[in-house]
Amino acid sequence: MTDLTEFMITQRWPVRTPGAVQLYSLPTPNGVKVSIALEEMGLPYDAHLVDFGKNDQMTPEFLSLNPNNKIPAILDPVGPEGKPVAMFESGAILIYLAEKSGKLMPAARRLEILQWLFFQVGGIGPMFGQLGYFHAMAGKEIEDPRPKERYRAEVARLVKVLETALTGQEWIAGEYSIADIAIGPWLRGLRDFYKAGGITGLDEAPQVTAYLDRFLARPAVQRGLAIPARG
Repeated sequence: MTDLTEFMITQRWPVRTPGAVQLYSLPTPNGVKVSIALEEMGLPYDAHLVDFGKNDQMTPEFLSLNPNNKIPAILDPVGPEGKPVAMFESGAILIYLAEKSGKLMPAARRLEILQWLFFQVGGIGPMFGQLGYFHAMAGKEIEDPRPKERYRAEVARLVKVLETALTGQEWIAGEYSIADIAIGPWLRGLRDFYKAGGITGLDEAPQVTAYLDRFLARPAVQRGLAIPARG
């Protein structure tokens, strides 16, 4: 079995299951992408909580794996040719896990899945997150209405793109995939955490809301949303 002690991160978060993917994360929209994927794919993994309240993400151990100090990150002891693989960036991790498991990115739909995955990474994630800051978090105290309106309008546009794309199909690329795993948590955050469905057109987007409900009804999604458990 591959020895991971050479990786500094294992000094702070010891491996519990030899041979299992080591996940370093927090249950945020980006973090749960990977826990949901691992649950859906049935890959063995250890989930380690990176506690932002304790600045875990700024420790030398975590930065040794992800110099960008963001979650999620993984360490796979059994990568290609049996060598360990260390990765950060949720979209890249989803692609890697899909290729490793042979699940949720079928070859016939690979390019379509990738385009929607990057639609989330480049559009939905940044724009939803910025709107959440100005609508529901510290940014709501800013009196100038222009920043919030800029992000609200762009999020509303993105919701319309999804509404059109989902017409006549259950999943964004025709069948359930890593693209849905990337998009679903952010829609949940927009509606249930940021409480911004009413100002972005989400509440009046029947295709998107039904899509979100289908996503959240999946048992693996329900499990993954709570992993890793907050301390």
